[in-house]
Amino acid sequence: MTGREIFTRLNKVFQDVFDDDSIRITPATTADDIEDWDSLEHITLISAVEKEFRMKFKMKEVTSMKNVGEMAVIIAERATK
Repeated sequence: MTGREIFTRLNKVFQDVFDDDSIRITPATTADDIEDWDSLEHITLISAVEKEFRMKFKMKEVTSMKNVGEMAVIIAERATK
């Protein structure tokens, strides 16, 4: 799975979770960049990403992610295993 494929799928998940088709994520996107991204929506987002990519994040990974790019790296690493 390429980085482009990951970001295309992630972008769709973000649009669905936040119910906003205008969202365009980048590797640098953080919760500060999306108005409705609070702690409750973060849980919903993580769950939706796990479902989309058929994987589970470890708690340490969830708490250490600083931006969408770090999330994409974890997804890419898991996809190659």
